[in-house]
Amino acid sequence: MSKLGPDSGRGLPRDVVDWVNSQSIATTTAANSRAIRRLTFCGILLIAAISVAIAMAAGVVVLWILVAALFLTSIVHLLLKQRAFHRRLAAERRELSVAVNNIPQGLVLYDNSTRVTVCNQRYIEMFGLSPDVAKPGCTMHELISHRKDTGSFSGDVGEFCASIIRNVALGKVTHQIVDTADGRAIQIINQPLEAGGWVATIEDVTERKRSDEKIAHLAHYDALTDLPNRVLFREQLEYALKKVRRDEQLAVLYIDIDEFKSVNDALGHSIGDELLKAVAGRLRGCLGEADVAARLGGDEFAIIQTAIQRPSDTMRLVERLYQAIRQPYECAGHLITTDASIGIALASEGADLDQLLKNADMAMYEAKADGRRTYRFFQSGMDARVKTRRTLELELRQAIIDGGFEVYYQPLVNLKDNKISGCEALLRWRHPSRGMISPAEFIPIAEETGLINQLGDWVLNTACVEAAGWPDHIRIAVNVSPIQFKSQTLALNVATALAASGLAPCRLELEITEAILIRDDEAALALLHQLRELGVRIALDDFGTGYSSLSYLQRYPFDKIKIDRCFVKDVAGPAGSSSIVQAIVNIAAASNMTTTAEGVETERQMELLRELGCTEMQGYLFSPAISAAEIQQLLLSRRDEAASAA
Repeated sequence: MSKLGPDSGRGLPRDVVDWVNSQSIATTTAANSRAIRRLTFCGILLIAAISVAIAMAAGVVVLWILVAALFLTSIVHLLLKQRAFHRRLAAERRELSVAVNNIPQGLVLYDNSTRVTVCNQRYIEMFGLSPDVAKPGCTMHELISHRKDTGSFSGDVGEFCASIIRNVALGKVTHQIVDTADGRAIQIINQPLEAGGWVATIEDVTERKRSDEKIAHLAHYDALTDLPNRVLFREQLEYALKKVRRDEQLAVLYIDIDEFKSVNDALGHSIGDELLKAVAGRLRGCLGEADVAARLGGDEFAIIQTAIQRPSDTMRLVERLYQAIRQPYECAGHLITTDASIGIALASEGADLDQLLKNADMAMYEAKADGRRTYRFFQSGMDARVKTRRTLELELRQAIIDGGFEVYYQPLVNLKDNKISGCEALLRWRHPSRGMISPAEFIPIAEETGLINQLGDWVLNTACVEAAGWPDHIRIAVNVSPIQFKSQTLALNVATALAASGLAPCRLELEITEAILIRDDEAALALLHQLRELGVRIALDDFGTGYSSLSYLQRYPFDKIKIDRCFVKDVAGPAGSSSIVQAIVNIAAASNMTTTAEGVETERQMELLRELGCTEMQGYLFSPAISAAEIQQLLLSRRDEAASAA
């Protein structure tokens, strides 16, 4: 039997290699034993011949007897040594047989004529074979035929055997993994031997295969939603682009869940994860048979829509998506509503993958810039707008570092006595080359990037320090972004600003919008009570323009309602909004709240608001927002006028 050399044994278990080599050693040892027996027999004949010759020649009987005795003693000694050797050899063979039958792999050893010389117990058990068939002496064809008869082999027996024999003849090691009827994965390795024949090892690799498949799945699928991840999405898009026909189009939709960060901040990441899983499930339900949905990361999803015949096909998909996404979600006892900004890019035959993804991304950012909760198809001009927007973001970050912002102040006037009762702090950005940039242009970017927290804290601290130098009866109003409100440190930041400036808490008024209240009533209520405990006032800004609910006024501790300029603008018209303003004033008065009308520009508007019982006004009629130095001068002049009148 041939030994497995260091190269030919590569890929086989160590114990199998040792066993095969031990078979070679055992064969060599047996050959040596036969040689000893032959030498012993020759020695006996030689000694006998010599002894007889000496006895006959010398006639000495005694010498003959002595030689015969010596000869018999040698024979006995050799026989005893041979018996001991055979006992050791039999014991070693038994031990090797036990070892081979207890290794975790199945093993079959074939000779040059493709007959089985060894077949271990593990092989028989793995395939449920009969020991009467799977045994030394049977051919490979008989063994594989038996496997087919018992259901563990389903291929063509002759073709399979011929393939293995052909590869063995070429000195090739073959590897294959086959799936059994009971769901197992079996790996078979056929290793040629140096002097002919081969050894086959068979191993159950079911768990290893499952582990490999799990790793491969994790590499291509999102762990949270089980949707394809960015890597697999790109591969599937590349494949889909190759399949686009001349009379069809393909669409990529980028979907960003609006204000998802607020959900995470207010309710925790576990609730946010539940929301993402629910959104993923609804996206799947909107897809066509050949469409693909993926999670690209965070709150961003993507869809590949294939076989588009006309733009209306994509519009119907967008409608299904919004209808699904906008339905309320039940997440661990919390009822959550959300929306999405969707960017859409269409592609025809031969489209570039990277440019298509870039176009979808730009369209999504355009939808977000246009107020979110909407969709946009990519248009060629978007590239320039996105570049401008991103340039503005970089300049915004630099302006924060360089101190390029200022706080302006717009007076609030009491409608009973026309005296200034407070001022609203308004952020202004003085760009080094563009001059004053409108807050409507940079505030959405600041909120989207999270820079609003840093800007908001700076405005709060600056306004408190400035107001501390005003007359004691003048309040300062500071706007709080929904992003700031969801921060866990808002109350602490307010307390710090008051302590650092020395401003009395009752002189600070925080203005919030209704958008803050729609995500989580309990969290918002708790934070508002924390702020009230500090002694600051709370105003509800832009009442009636968004998600207005009278329940807000009963549930939350507001001190003031601010009437939006859209109602003030038409208050003097024949079919104006005076009845709406009157209703808001009455509701506020019934709850001991004051009211402030925004955007007052004419004397007629001011008079009507006074008649309707509105408490305060602000607008260009009295003064636009002015710098800190100008508001200081205005307050001093009004104080001097009051003193003169007295």
